[in-house]
Amino acid sequence: MKRAALVLVALAFVAGCAGDDEASPTTTVSVYMLRDGKVWPVAREVEATETIATAVLGELTKGPSDEESASLGLTSALPTDGPQLNTISVIDGIARYGSSEDLSNDALAQVVYTLAKLPTVETVEINGRPHTRADFEDFTPAILVESPLPFEEVSSPLRVTGTANTFEATFSYELTDTDGLIVDENFVTATSGTGTRGTFDFTTKPYAVPFDGVGALIVFERSAKDGSRINLVEIPLPMRR
Repeated sequence: MKRAALVLVALAFVAGCAGDDEASPTTTVSVYMLRDGKVWPVAREVEATETIATAVLGELTKGPSDEESASLGLTSALPTDGPQLNTISVIDGIARYGSSEDLSNDALAQVVYTLAKLPTVETVEINGRPHTRADFEDFTPAILVESPLPFEEVSSPLRVTGTANTFEATFSYELTDTDGLIVDENFVTATSGTGTRGTFDFTTKPYAVPFDGVGALIVFERSAKDGSRINLVEIPLPMRR
């Protein structure tokens, strides 16, 4: 079980190590936008405080950045001014969230995926109704890479984690360097598939890049019908020599 007490102790320790004149400690979190109608995570920096759930939702309601919209085609189903929060609390693994307006199913998927990613949250209760990620399979891509996040600087070798629901639980990946050349490629088998979402965790072979720049992780499924690439997603990743 994820334990809120351990997280709060860790945060208190970090805060205690900082001097009074130093900036508040921050942490990187994932917020989930929409990519072709499916949830997709991006990184945000928020203050590492006991009210982190509120901070994370604040970042979510801002929507995608201009770069994320232009490069990845990200959108958001949340209102432009964000849902009006009545209350939000995280107790015993349950994030209880009150909204004064009805949210569409894809907007609910964004909220649930974002809050459920927090280490202290197991279930998201919205206006008294409990939700988990499994309730939003229709809004989850066949291959969901949750680490690394788009535009997150990476180093060699690259570790990749996420979930997948693909035919026979398999999919393929390619890693390209800053010159666009493939430096690693292979297939991956998730813990389950063919109608049941499983997890995956793999590490690429070591690689080198010719110069600082942006490479990419490309994930895709091979069509059982003709072998063509389907459910393809490309994730831009800054790389350094």
